[in-house]
Amino acid sequence: MIKKFSFLIGVLMFGLHQGQQKKEQLQKQNAELKKQIAQINTDLAKTRSESKLSIAYLTSVNQKLVLREKVYNNTQKEKRFIEDDIYLKQLEINRQNKELAVLRKNYAEVLVNAYKNKGVQNKVTFILSAKNMGEAIRRVQYLKQYSDYQDKKAAEITDAANQIKKTITQRQNSVKEKENLLVNQQKDLATINTERAQKEQLVADFKKNESKLTAELKQKQVQSKALEGQIRAIIAEEIRIAKAEEEARRKAEAEKIRLAKLAAEREKARIEAEAKARAEALERERRIAEAEAKRAAELAAKRAEEERKRNEEAAKAEANSRDEARKLAAKKASDEAAANAKAAADKLAAARAAEAALAKKKEEEKKAAESKAMTSYGVTTSTGSSFAENRGRLGYPADRAGQITHRFGRQPHPVFKNITEENNGIKLSVPSGTRAKSVYPGSVSSVLANNDGTKTVIIKHGSYFTIYSNLGSVSVSKGQQVSAGTPVGTVAQDFDGAYTLDFQVWNGSTPVDPLGWISY
Repeated sequence: MIKKFSFLIGVLMFGLHQGQQKKEQLQKQNAELKKQIAQINTDLAKTRSESKLSIAYLTSVNQKLVLREKVYNNTQKEKRFIEDDIYLKQLEINRQNKELAVLRKNYAEVLVNAYKNKGVQNKVTFILSAKNMGEAIRRVQYLKQYSDYQDKKAAEITDAANQIKKTITQRQNSVKEKENLLVNQQKDLATINTERAQKEQLVADFKKNESKLTAELKQKQVQSKALEGQIRAIIAEEIRIAKAEEEARRKAEAEKIRLAKLAAEREKARIEAEAKARAEALERERRIAEAEAKRAAELAAKRAEEERKRNEEAAKAEANSRDEARKLAAKKASDEAAANAKAAADKLAAARAAEAALAKKKEEEKKAAESKAMTSYGVTTSTGSSFAENRGRLGYPADRAGQITHRFGRQPHPVFKNITEENNGIKLSVPSGTRAKSVYPGSVSSVLANNDGTKTVIIKHGSYFTIYSNLGSVSVSKGQQVSAGTPVGTVAQDFDGAYTLDFQVWNGSTPVDPLGWISY
């Protein structure tokens, strides 16, 4: 029974170990969440005096409340893990007490047996009553093992008692941890209720000033529409100029190509004529070589036949000195004819190789002439913008991190539900003094002065444009080449008091979501 109970406790302790790991993860998460909350509190303290009734301020309050609730939920989970730990520790204490009771019972039986044996005197009698020395030695060993067994059982009891004390201490620590956690939970809950009340008060303040804020918001929307019209007109003009320049460039390039091709054709014709004359000369040499090779081969065959006949005649009759001389002369003539035939064949092969080399050289010279003509007339291959290739990897549009208060597209107002906003980009709430910066190399297309006193910078990146609005001051000028990270101006306050950068990305005349392009 005890073994089964121990196995069950082992399984539960393994689950406790897993729970301990999860509890540590929750504690790490809460530590990180509390850092974020502290940062938001710092930001709110900086902007409270200048932008309390702003969407950025309300967004920060909402975000902080969400983080607080996450901390509270994690604490609830942590409390459950601690309660599980307390329960399992109590089971472990119960198991250890049962084992200790068994150990004490067994040890009591050992002591009773030892008492019945009457101590050391009976041990001596037990040894001396042995029949021989071997049996006496075995009895001594038995008594020693029995004594060691007693000591072992006593040590097991001591260890078990110490382990129970340790487990009880651990359980008491878990109980204290739970009590502290409950106290912190009550504090967190009170803070959440306070901050929720602050949020409700903030929303109520928005509602109280609804007419004023709505009028300012609508005026801002009118200004934004007017600015959008200017932006569209500027981009349309840029596109028209780019198309005209591209058309002029294309025509100029086509004319260059036409002239280059004419020059190349003239050069090719000259190369063709020279190659033709040389080819005809090589052909004549080849035909002569073929004729010489043919004659040499026929002569070699004739000499070889004469030599064969001389050898046959010499074999039929007894050879004399004159026949031997004729035989040697025939062999010499045959060898010379064979050598001449080989030389003629080599000459023919060289003539054919020269013809092939001439044909190859002619083609290479014609290609080189065409390439030279294209280069001399300035024919080039234009390369497109790499802006699109860096989608998702563009730089951040400000030199300090900000919070997104308005996203791309048609969005309902976070407080005034009867108002819908149409955003061609994103709005970032940033600290005072933040500078907008170019997200990619390009040229400044335009610097606009807006009706509300702010400025807008438009930067061209090939067929793409990036737009930086609501700037208090500008540090670039029209036509200026900028690099990625170049400051373009300082972010100004919006109508609600928050420092807000309006950032947009346009693909030609179409605005796109900047969050799909920048590294955020």
